Amino acid sequence: MLTLDLTNAPRWHDLAPGVRVQLRPLTTALMVATRADPEVEAVPDEATDETRAMAFAKALARRAVLDWEGIGDTGGVPIDPSPEAIDALLDIWPIFEAFQLTYVSKGLLLEQEKNASAPLPSGSSAGARATAKPVSPSRAAKGRARTAPRG
Repeated sequence: MLTLDLTNAPRWHDLAPGVRVQLRPLTTALMVATRADPEVEAVPDEATDETRAMAFAKALARRAVLDWEGIGDTGGVPIDPSPEAIDALLDIWPIFEAFQLTYVSKGLLLEQEKNASAPLPSGSSAGARATAKPVSPSRAAKGRARTAPRG
């Protein structure tokens, strides 16, 4: 069952020991705005999936982060979130992974649910339709199967 949180209030997420961020709810509007972000759209078509994921995560975080705790400058002085600071935070691998797991993946789980295969009421293929014609067991194969030429 899908549970709706009608309050739509920001939530705190722990990203590392002593580091937490307050994030807006992951809404459709937030995802649409992130997909249309100029930096996301500027990623070249031939870019790797990793490059795309990083550009998207940074653009999403710049929109979603409202506040944070446990983050400071090189002198240890706490700093407020800014686009540059958010990008620098996500450049830290464990933080990026935690952001993806605790925030982004929860929204993507719902996205995956709607991309489901045929229903499976009683087995792995119960809901799927057969597309191949049955083969007669009395009909023997004629010759060897063709394979791609070796080159």
